Amino acid sequence: MSSLLVSEAHRTARARWAILAVVLFAAILDLLDSTITTLAAPAIAADLGGGEALIQWLGAAYALAMGVLLVVGGCLGDKYGRRRLFLVGIIGFTLASLACGLAADPASLITFRLIQGAFGALLIPQGFGILGAVFPRDQLGKAFGVFAPVLGLSAVSGPTLAGFLIDADLFGLGWRAIFLINIVLGGLATALAVRLLPRDPGDRAVTIDGLGSALLGAAMLGVLYGLIDGSANGWIARPILAVLAGLVFFGLFCLRQRHAADPLLEPSLLRNRGFTSGLLLGLVYFAATSGLLFVLALYLQNGLHRTPRQTAIAVVPLSIGIIAASIATYRLLDRFGRTLVLAGLLLTLTGVLALFTLVQLCGTNISAWLLLAPVFLTGLGLGTCFGTVYRVTLGDIDPAESGSASGSLTAVQQLANSLGAAAVTTVYFHTAGGAATSLAVVAALTLVCCGLVRLLPRHAPIESH
Repeated sequence: MSSLLVSEAHRTARARWAILAVVLFAAILDLLDSTITTLAAPAIAADLGGGEALIQWLGAAYALAMGVLLVVGGCLGDKYGRRRLFLVGIIGFTLASLACGLAADPASLITFRLIQGAFGALLIPQGFGILGAVFPRDQLGKAFGVFAPVLGLSAVSGPTLAGFLIDADLFGLGWRAIFLINIVLGGLATALAVRLLPRDPGDRAVTIDGLGSALLGAAMLGVLYGLIDGSANGWIARPILAVLAGLVFFGLFCLRQRHAADPLLEPSLLRNRGFTSGLLLGLVYFAATSGLLFVLALYLQNGLHRTPRQTAIAVVPLSIGIIAASIATYRLLDRFGRTLVLAGLLLTLTGVLALFTLVQLCGTNISAWLLLAPVFLTGLGLGTCFGTVYRVTLGDIDPAESGSASGSLTAVQQLANSLGAAAVTTVYFHTAGGAATSLAVVAALTLVCCGLVRLLPRHAPIESH
């Protein structure tokens, strides 16, 4: 009898880790597609037209839809069942990828990117809920521990994959291959999800704050549209009014969260100094570094005239730095807490300032070897912050608030990616310094984040490991 119980335990453990693999696969697919246009944007704009506005909207559209709908996606999973929403998300994501690959003009491509991000918002939150349901609490830390290094690497693997696919020109598809490859990857993820994910009925009593979601969406759309339209066509009345309208809608969203029966963001979280400081730090830092990745890709291709494949190779040290730091910080976070966040910010700042100095001194005559060290240092900083900022931010919250807090942080990161891609590329395209000015802005924002570190909780919650 005891051997039978041991065998059953082993099968259960194997099933859990198989489920983790499916969830991780879906998260990797999302991250690849959220970053893959970072490097591919110039090639897409050259083929379809659309110029600078298309380059800015390619990343911003995906992150906008993802960020606005992410919390709602989690609520829908709670209401209708996480497995069902996971499958809806992955199938919709795959079909939207196909539509992106077949897009004939800039407007249709941006529309399909929005749809792709919306289905991603249905997909991603279900995975975390499923893992919380199938893993015992004492094993959750170990399960989530594999996310930081794997997802950190995936975040910069998108541009690398894009570079090789575009230069390979598979079947004459050019840039379209970066989206059409998802037919295979998404189909595989769907088949695995159908076979392995546990069924759950959901809870139809769960309510969703539709008005709050609409106000947040309107706020982000107004700000993003204003930034991109203003940078492309000049700061006339239309973009200024769009930004102002976005800020008004954001104010209404905050007011709604105070009075809604089931708010998207628990009002008590906003009274927690450590949490709000981490939320602000994450918003600024991830916006800055998201813009940095776009600027780096644009500078390598437009400034140094590197091919997509050469650009992909040039950012490999960034990937190495991210994966190395992500692994190290997982083991060091309990001991050093928010000090580790500061270390990551300082590494990022050092790498960005080194890049700024090279651009200022050498212009467009920089050898690949000179870029290695600053790009690697920047990767170390990114990897350190990816693995620490939000885990430390959760250090002082009540366990009952952890679901709302985690969802809010993830949504803010996606919105930061969207805002950063729009704002920093605006600086790149419309200032005399171009890359140098953009790098200076990123450095300044990172320095601001350093000043916020002392307001964070001292340590991450023990159960996050």
